[in-house]
Amino acid sequence: MATKENSYSYPIDPDWTNDEMKEVIGMFRVVEDAYEVGVERQAVIDQYKKFKQVANSKAYEKQLGKRFEDVSGCSLYKVMQVAKEKTAGKIRVNQDGK
Repeated sequence: MATKENSYSYPIDPDWTNDEMKEVIGMFRVVEDAYEVGVERQAVIDQYKKFKQVANSKAYEKQLGKRFEDVSGCSLYKVMQVAKEKTAGKIRVNQDGK
């Protein structure tokens, strides 16, 4: 799994505005945090709502999530599954996705 010290690029579209890029990158940073140190469930949910303003279709969300997972080893899908299962508190996703 990649860490923040590792060098990989976030999946971005050059047609996005700076604000859209910020929201997508913010989502993938939250995903990284969920794997590396844990993150508050509400922070995941809040950032996901912003992310969905950019990735406004399920297919586009899956495409971006797959591109990010390919370079980082961190799964947007798995983080969102854990966030949906918990009702509050900090979430952390293990290497095995739990």
